Amino acid sequence: MEEKDRILLQLLEENCRTPLSELAVLAEVSEEDANDRIGRLEAAGAICRYGAVVDWERAGDGNVAAVIELKVSPERDFGYDRIAERISRFPQVRSLRLMTGAYDLQLLVAGPSMHEIARFVAEQIAPMDRIRETATHIIMKTYKENGTVFAEREEVERLPYSF
Repeated sequence: MEEKDRILLQLLEENCRTPLSELAVLAEVSEEDANDRIGRLEAAGAICRYGAVVDWERAGDGNVAAVIELKVSPERDFGYDRIAERISRFPQVRSLRLMTGAYDLQLLVAGPSMHEIARFVAEQIAPMDRIRETATHIIMKTYKENGTVFAEREEVERLPYSF
């Protein structure tokens, strides 16, 4: 990958609504070249989709999110791929990763309530073949998501103090 492509990817990842003219200036290429490069990156699958980082708490949505960790018995000749593909089909699953450590797979799931997330894990995930153990962690508050800080600290005005 060329350095100009890497710069364009970083800029788009930071803000996918940056105008093409600004992307071109920042990457030090012409607008036509920037457009061609982005088209090639989309066609190659390096750019999977464009999206927004939403602070759902501020938006007024009461959804609950949780991190679900799974211990999985890998399948001969397929490893974790088949079970991951099955799990990824559930609409509640926002992201799915293979990881190192005590657990094998990590899911980020969302639902209307903790009860619904618990039901999803108990009825859909835990009974699957090859799932040996689950651990559910409810997300209480998100401070930063995909590089975007949500909870800005409010400055407290300090009153003068003297004796």
